[in-house]
Amino acid sequence: MTSEDTVPAALRRLWRLSEPSRLGRPAALDVDRVVAAAVETADRDGLEGVTLPKIAKGLGVTGMSLYRYVGSKDELLVLMGDHALGAPPRFDTGDWREGLRAWARAQREVYQQRPWLAHLPVTGPPSGPHRIAWMEAALAILAGTPLDWAHKIGTLSLIGGYVVQAVRQDHELARGRAEGQGQSDAERAYGRALAQLVDPERFPETARLFSSTVFEAGPAPASETDTAPGDADFTIGLELILDGVAARIEPVGRCGR
Repeated sequence: MTSEDTVPAALRRLWRLSEPSRLGRPAALDVDRVVAAAVETADRDGLEGVTLPKIAKGLGVTGMSLYRYVGSKDELLVLMGDHALGAPPRFDTGDWREGLRAWARAQREVYQQRPWLAHLPVTGPPSGPHRIAWMEAALAILAGTPLDWAHKIGTLSLIGGYVVQAVRQDHELARGRAEGQGQSDAERAYGRALAQLVDPERFPETARLFSSTVFEAGPAPASETDTAPGDADFTIGLELILDGVAARIEPVGRCGR
């Protein structure tokens, strides 16, 4: 038995390892065509629009024939996620904080272009070639820090999870807003409504929040890189996470920005 023989079939397909040859004429499909069709469907119809029968119909084959190339709907979602994420850009910086900031923003940009990525179920740790490439990029950024492997992985998981949750929240809030209503208008309406409902005696600090002007003015840019709705909130959260990482890396009182 060779080392490749011990790789599960799902991982073989994810990494596009060669499959044992079959007798007869070449197959009309392959994993790449199936995954590309599924990603195209998700881009057009959202994740809820991805079904094996729909993918099969679009490819001109029967639903059962897809199981030669993907073992299940869950496996197809994993294949789609890795394919759609793509390879990371280069992060040429010697500063870990600047590097992680760029890493998070680059990943967020991909998820914003394809919001359905943020709604994929998490079925295990990163395992596809593109997700591993993103992991490699972040580990390279942290290579010069004193963090051990456990803290490096914890940092990646925390920032990656924050990116996914932030994009998912922005997407869901956008879908929940009235047609034509922007984020600032939605926040203003929210603040005014809650200011009338929150009892200062029962919720004193929350009442102070809603009596402030924070929802009237809308979020102020937290960084010169903030250009779109939600950027300021994303930056604030990311910098808080990086402050925590800095506390592990740098001496107390020297959490550089």
